Amino acid sequence: MKKIFLTYLMLIVLSSVAYAHGKKHVHGEGRLDVAVDKGNLSLNLELPLEVAVGFERKPKNDKEKATLEAAGKILQDAGLLWVINSSAGCQLISAQVGLPKFEGGHADIDASYTYQCANPSDLKTIETSLFKSFKRLYRLEVKHVGPKGQGAIRLTPKNPELRW
Repeated sequence: MKKIFLTYLMLIVLSSVAYAHGKKHVHGEGRLDVAVDKGNLSLNLELPLEVAVGFERKPKNDKEKATLEAAGKILQDAGLLWVINSSAGCQLISAQVGLPKFEGGHADIDASYTYQCANPSDLKTIETSLFKSFKRLYRLEVKHVGPKGQGAIRLTPKNPELRW
């Protein structure tokens, strides 16, 4: 329980830093917070709805509802979205996807993924297929914190891998 608390504490720190710098909503750009705490790996993703489905409002018809539902299913499939180097021995503990409530002008999809890693010191790379799944996504701004320090990197379709 203490490990999980520390992981969430690191994520709160990352989120507050992002908030302090003025959280902005940019079409085509997602945000990812990565925290490593001992054997726990947490990924928190924020994507503009437009990136995932092509619109930023409540679905108007069955086709748009199906498109939104399909995006949610893609984001729920952590095994498809995140490839973690196998020597770290990371196993998915939970994947949660929050679809927008359509209460404001801009809508985002928030998703979080928690892994338990048998060999966290071997954690070297996380590659994402987000760019293949969501063609409107052209960059992912990543902030990461862990035992090897903290930093930021930009992932793109040509560079979809976070390396430590």
